[in-house]
Amino acid sequence: MRNIKKYIIIGCLIFGFANVNGQTLSLDAVLSSIKTNNPQLKMYDADIQSMNAAAKGAKTWMPPQINTGLFMAPYDVKMWNANEMNQGMGAYMLGFTQMIPNAAKLKADSDYMNAMSSVEAENKSYTVNQLNAVAKANYYQWIVLDKKIKIANDNLLLLEYMIKSMEIRYQYNMDKLPTYYKAKSQYSGLQSMLVMMQNSVSQKRIGLNTLMARDKNTVFEIDPTYTLNEYDVMESDSTSLSQNRSDVQAIERTIELNQLKIIIEKSKLLPEFGVKYDHMFAFGDRPQQFSLMGMVSIPMPWSTKMNKATINSIKIKNESLEWQKQMILNEASGMILGMQTEFKNLKRQYDIVEKSIIPALRRNYDTAILAWQNNTGDLFVVLDSWEALNMAHIDKLDKLQAILSTQVEIEKQLETK
Repeated sequence: MRNIKKYIIIGCLIFGFANVNGQTLSLDAVLSSIKTNNPQLKMYDADIQSMNAAAKGAKTWMPPQINTGLFMAPYDVKMWNANEMNQGMGAYMLGFTQMIPNAAKLKADSDYMNAMSSVEAENKSYTVNQLNAVAKANYYQWIVLDKKIKIANDNLLLLEYMIKSMEIRYQYNMDKLPTYYKAKSQYSGLQSMLVMMQNSVSQKRIGLNTLMARDKNTVFEIDPTYTLNEYDVMESDSTSLSQNRSDVQAIERTIELNQLKIIIEKSKLLPEFGVKYDHMFAFGDRPQQFSLMGMVSIPMPWSTKMNKATINSIKIKNESLEWQKQMILNEASGMILGMQTEFKNLKRQYDIVEKSIIPALRRNYDTAILAWQNNTGDLFVVLDSWEALNMAHIDKLDKLQAILSTQVEIEKQLETK
């Protein structure tokens, strides 16, 4: 009884371990894990938090200045003290100076620093889109590879059956030796192709684990389902692209940030005020004294040349950014329209192979193998018809891969959320 319980526990542990290692991840689960765990995205989060933290001190005043020392004290120390001739000379001074920044300048600095993180937020969204495109490409390639591996395994079983049948039939002079060796070579070639495809699957698994920031050797399977989307031409117009694409939005935020820089530079042309208070502890019998003065910094033509040059430079930079935005939108809309056309044509080709070519080759193969089994046909014909059918299946999957790759690229350009 104790042994039975032990075996049950061990079995449960093995079963649980197998479930953990053999988990199936959907594409949405992969993309969600990337968004949560990818180090590059966490770097953006830290940068954004850093900028937001710095923005909290945007309205800080300049620190006050404290000054102290001797004031109008003669070098002859004896003259500091009072006597019959004078009340003493000199004083010990303690002073305080505080500049009061212009309110418009404080607001301009605050607006600029609070807006800085908006550019990084759009850059993060752009990076998310790029990583998602890589993940989708790997995921869809894995789906197609699994389908090819299934076909290869089925064909290995079929060739194995043919080879064993030929070995029996050859003993009765019912098959030719060259045909046997051709089947053997095709069997070995299929095994080599299977090893290559299994290696490609391993590479896709490692790539996805890397994107998800997991242990690279973590074993998991994927959901073989996929969806072929339909795209509206209106999605590729400049207005929609400008609203959806993060790289364009990042340029928009940069332009807005530069406008805030211009406001900062203009605020530097405004006067700033200050107050200065000094208290003198007079020596001898002289009364204590104080000094209270207001200060104002007045921007003069010779002191504002740098600010005006900076404003002009920023305006020219914004003009460059506007042209950069137009360049991106122009290239993207052209690429999307081209890929939409290619996407439709690939789907038509896929349908032709699936609905016309493969059924015809399937009938040809069935006829050839039936004739061979009834000793009225040659195995060479069977192998040729099998090879043509197999190549058609591979061609169909290659077209499916091209369709999915084009779909990933369209979604990347449209930045489908």
